Amino acid sequence: MLKVINGYVYDPVQGLNGQKKDLWIDNGTIIEAPEEKSQGCQVIDAADMIVMPGGVDIHSHIAGPKIYSARLLRPEEYRRYYDLKKRTLQESTAVAVPTISLTGFLYTKMGYTTVMEAAVPPIMARHAHMDLNDIPVIDKGCFILMGNNRYIFDLISRKQKGQLKDFVAWLLHNTGGYAIKIVDPGGVDSWKGQKVICSLDDLLEGFNISPRHILASLAEASDELGLPHGIHVHCNNLGMPGNILTTEETITAVSGRRLHLAHVQFHCYGGTSVDNWNSAAYRLIELLEKNSNVTVDVGQIMFGETTALSADGRLQYELHRASGCKWMNKDIEMETGSGLLPLSYSEKNWINVMQWAAGLELLLSATNPWQLFLTTDHPNGCSFVNYPLIIQLLMDKGFRRQVMQKLNKKGLKRTALLDIDREYSLNDIVVITRSGPAKALGLKRKGHLQVGADADIAIYRKANGRVDFSKAYYVIKSGKMVVKEGEIIDRFPGVTYMVKPRYDENITEVIRAYYKKYSTISAANYAVQDNYYKAKEVIPCT
Repeated sequence: MLKVINGYVYDPVQGLNGQKKDLWIDNGTIIEAPEEKSQGCQVIDAADMIVMPGGVDIHSHIAGPKIYSARLLRPEEYRRYYDLKKRTLQESTAVAVPTISLTGFLYTKMGYTTVMEAAVPPIMARHAHMDLNDIPVIDKGCFILMGNNRYIFDLISRKQKGQLKDFVAWLLHNTGGYAIKIVDPGGVDSWKGQKVICSLDDLLEGFNISPRHILASLAEASDELGLPHGIHVHCNNLGMPGNILTTEETITAVSGRRLHLAHVQFHCYGGTSVDNWNSAAYRLIELLEKNSNVTVDVGQIMFGETTALSADGRLQYELHRASGCKWMNKDIEMETGSGLLPLSYSEKNWINVMQWAAGLELLLSATNPWQLFLTTDHPNGCSFVNYPLIIQLLMDKGFRRQVMQKLNKKGLKRTALLDIDREYSLNDIVVITRSGPAKALGLKRKGHLQVGADADIAIYRKANGRVDFSKAYYVIKSGKMVVKEGEIIDRFPGVTYMVKPRYDENITEVIRAYYKKYSTISAANYAVQDNYYKAKEVIPCT
């Protein structure tokens, strides 16, 4: 048994805003205070410290073929930061794509205990789960790509709603997935090679359906299957002037069904060209206020080197052409594709500054922080290790203004950030980094410290009058102390979360016949056997 005493607890789910409260932990769970004294109880004295639930990252790229390829693409990172004498990778914010073990340790040291891998091709799920197994300490899960799946296109075009729902469930079962991921739905087919906004009503050649049909059909399937998390969408037209119109169309397309929009900083732009490109963050906030079914994560960028990677392969190719950087891509038969390249965001580049400011504008303008969560779309916007710096920008307007003084003024003027004085409270931080993401994911035992919650707890010290989020002083994961005085003292595999929605098992033979006729891949290749998981937990569908 473990007891945390004298800490100032922040837990919006319970309405705790810095009250002193003791926490009792047994068998990995927060429990009621026992009536009698417990012999041999370990006590952590958190006097003058801040106690929060463990962090929950709803959208990050930490496992699978894309992140593996990114490490191969950027060997200079490891030459630069690998200590040849100690044979260890140094902990540095400059490492955009840390190794598998370092990923788990860096998240844990910041007080994060749950992280979701945001995009896994179904046929590559086995690779992703092998990576997830090797990431220490944190709990995790993965979203399965379905937005450009040819069999799904075929089922939608033939209006086979029942078979579509069964196929989605079959994919999630076989891949150990947690939710439906949609990237640039139908975008590969609807893209005309022109740098203009593509409509959600553009028809896909050979199927007579549009991106709007894909979004609506998969949102309906997700809700009917009772998945704990709604469809997780990377909108069409990412990064293009005027794409706020596409974001609005995407929200409209699901007709009030549950929807999570990923890295929306890249999807909240106004204007019609580079000449009048600007932030339309205020319009996205208005959309969130009108659509309570929608949650979003920000995808904040920070300045410096990083690596861009995405199943939006067309976009990555355009970035390669514009930057001249080396580039890799991959097409996966009948399912998806991807691209990746080194990328750098500059304080002198007005477009990069506008993007940086638009993300902060979104966060600071949000009227309901339960709808909008902190992410960097790691590593696309920057490495997740920048979360503490972003939190400081949100909590300290003086620091924020000091940073803005050094930035390109043209970029800042394309946003409303200069006019915003809001400072986040600690409870706001808990909502956007813990309670909100956990609720959106349907992880009912995460993001709070109520009795029955998982004992995932981050305890921080104050330095110079503010909470030091760069390094938790203590971290308790599943009831075990894994960080003490800022250093990792234990490692063990976290749980992999997945769903197992019901489906008509007769669909299996139909799927096998389809893949036998149209694919070089057998349907039997999709199954990820139980021996690929060190620890797993099935989250029930409702």
